Amino acid sequence: MPGILKDESTDLSLWFSVFRHNMNRVIPGLLLALCWLLLLLHGSFLLFLLVIIPVIAIGGHEYIKMAFPEKDITSRAFLKILIVFPALGACYFSSQGVAGGLFLSLLLLTFYIIYSYQRIDDPLLLFSRALFGVMYVGFLGSYFLLLHRLPEGSSWLLVLTAITAGSDSGAYYCGRRFGKHKLCPLVSPNKTIEGAIGGMIAGVAGAVLMAFLLKVQFSLWFLIPAAVLLTGVGIIGDLTESMIKRATGTKDSGTILRGHGGVLDRIDSLLFAVPVLYYLLVWVQHVSVISL
Repeated sequence: MPGILKDESTDLSLWFSVFRHNMNRVIPGLLLALCWLLLLLHGSFLLFLLVIIPVIAIGGHEYIKMAFPEKDITSRAFLKILIVFPALGACYFSSQGVAGGLFLSLLLLTFYIIYSYQRIDDPLLLFSRALFGVMYVGFLGSYFLLLHRLPEGSSWLLVLTAITAGSDSGAYYCGRRFGKHKLCPLVSPNKTIEGAIGGMIAGVAGAVLMAFLLKVQFSLWFLIPAAVLLTGVGIIGDLTESMIKRATGTKDSGTILRGHGGVLDRIDSLLFAVPVLYYLLVWVQHVSVISL
């Protein structure tokens, strides 16, 4: 009898531990989703700007911390500032401003490498890693602002969020149930081809549902192929961050989001998908104008 009670107590403690762990992920996730939804549905561009710039800055901080764990605080702070310039350029000057911010980051980074050349063990490695951070976090992140400025841009950001969220969920559950063939085992051993296919199906379903609910002006002939493309690009974005973490021996990019890791862990799929959607919409609008 005491043994039975002990086993039941152990099972109850294990169940409670699992439940608490899941709630630590679910509750912050729901709050993040709600805040993102309210920001895009009811927030102004200025409010969106005041949210996205800090998000990019935090993402830059996480990347620099992973890529340069041995660097002194001053050097790391300078490199973090460079990452934000392309996004700041997107605030008022559209795509030209992004290009200008990117060039400024490149110019200042080059000056820093030349000035500190004697003190740097491997200047080319530092230059390459820093420039990749500017491109990966700052340049790609600036397209959040560019996409928001397009007609129905906030609605399209929600559609894209539905695509990536649906893709992540579909890939997870299909991968667990049907996954047999590894997608990219050296970078992310848990991802499977079957999971990726399930993610694409769920991503398309999420895109159609969200576009219908938001009454976005869209054609299924555009939306479905775009959702398939964006799901694939999102998987590449996810694998890119996995590659960075594996190369630097990092489990999570950060700890700012309780139960969800860091900012980069949450937006890794979006970073590559947002520019693709931006150019797709610009191309469609350009073709529409020409046809008129």
